[in-house]
Amino acid sequence: MQATQATIRPRRSVLYVPGSNLRALEKARTLPADGLIFDLEDSVAPEVKETARQNVLRAIEQGGFGKRELFLRVNGLNTPWGYDDLWAAAQSKADAVVLPKVDGPEVVKQAVSVLWEAKAPEQLSVWCMMETARGMLHAESIANASTRLGGLVMGTSDLAHELHAAHTPLRLPMLTALGLCLLAARAAGIPILDGVYLDLADDKGFEASCQQGMELGFDGKTLIHPRTIEIANRVFAPSNEQVQRAKAIIVAFEEASAAGKGVVVVEGKLVENLHVENAKRIVKLSEAIESTKIG
Repeated sequence: MQATQATIRPRRSVLYVPGSNLRALEKARTLPADGLIFDLEDSVAPEVKETARQNVLRAIEQGGFGKRELFLRVNGLNTPWGYDDLWAAAQSKADAVVLPKVDGPEVVKQAVSVLWEAKAPEQLSVWCMMETARGMLHAESIANASTRLGGLVMGTSDLAHELHAAHTPLRLPMLTALGLCLLAARAAGIPILDGVYLDLADDKGFEASCQQGMELGFDGKTLIHPRTIEIANRVFAPSNEQVQRAKAIIVAFEEASAAGKGVVVVEGKLVENLHVENAKRIVKLSEAIESTKIG
């Protein structure tokens, strides 16, 4: 069982924050995102990698991020910075490490070995960027590679590039890859985040992408700009109607069970145990969102 299975927490909006941008690191403390990915990889130029690492470590140490989940995306172990990034993450107060371009379970195991060597706390989880064709083919083994595995993050930009696929509104060229990773995550009992939307001027397209991701089953969306947080928070949160119906399902099922009835009907629809489990998940997620007080 993965470490994150027992805990439901909101991950509607998870914003990438470049480690080299001091202004963005400071502003992140005030944003209503559920999570922040402090990035040392793609958004940081080679000549400032080490400076960015120190910026992020200092920001995390100073705190002020409230209940936001803090991720640290490191450079790969096949780069000059990866080992030091992982060692630094192990000493930080981050909640999770994000590994880039994971194409097999060996990458996870190697990173976990470094974290053990660095005496990382047990609660520091490892999340995997799913952004290569080989990673898609090994999604199940990646999702079960370690008890530290906290979740999967779709890297759809890199994936589209590697697949020679187009960025279409319905993302049809990527549905196979998205589905494989969703199946792997749900089978392993871990969360999974959808990839970014690149056109910041297209609010309508972004909302449609969030809606599709929510309908597919993703827990939330990774973001590249603060202006997109509100839409992601709204789309990936249960509506008031969904929460009220979930509560009605739970009450009706409990009353029927207490009366020894085997059949439960709510609003004209048959309710089974699987509907009750989902109803409880919706209520817990709603309560977790309310408890964060950040959006």
